[in-house]
Amino acid sequence: MTTDPADNRARPNPTDGERKQLEGWLDYHRETLALKCAGLDDAQLRARSAPPSPITLLGLVRHMAEVERGWFVSVFGGEPAAPLYCTEDRPDRDFECEPGDTTEEAFATWREQIALARSTAAGRDLAETSPDPLTGERYSLRWVHLHMIEEYARHNGHADLVRERIDGATGM
Repeated sequence: MTTDPADNRARPNPTDGERKQLEGWLDYHRETLALKCAGLDDAQLRARSAPPSPITLLGLVRHMAEVERGWFVSVFGGEPAAPLYCTEDRPDRDFECEPGDTTEEAFATWREQIALARSTAAGRDLAETSPDPLTGERYSLRWVHLHMIEEYARHNGHADLVRERIDGATGM
């Protein structure tokens, strides 16, 4: 296992309150994805995990931008937010990076969606609920945080395998 000295992730303090831990673990997993992508060039970020799977590190960043937007802005924030990359005809378009899709745009969009997620959740009670605009099902802010941690953890596992395939780096 290799480690990166530039790893500045902070694990949440196990004695902190619930909100601080939820936000801390979500930030930890967000930074894990960034770390998995660190130091790679555009071609490496576009390297497929195992064809025919379209999963790439760049695609995972784009996907997580969609997920941040969907859960925090649309569902919890109650703001109708059109998908960033996906279309009705191409529901997995976030994973399908094409030559015109730039690394700079993907990372800027992802960071922007994280900032929107944080501002949407700021000052709101974890027990507060909001309806999904598509289904009407209600979700608490607590549930959204837990789901996002699970979503990042799962995809960071994918990212670890992709990164190992690219340059052998593991354990980030």
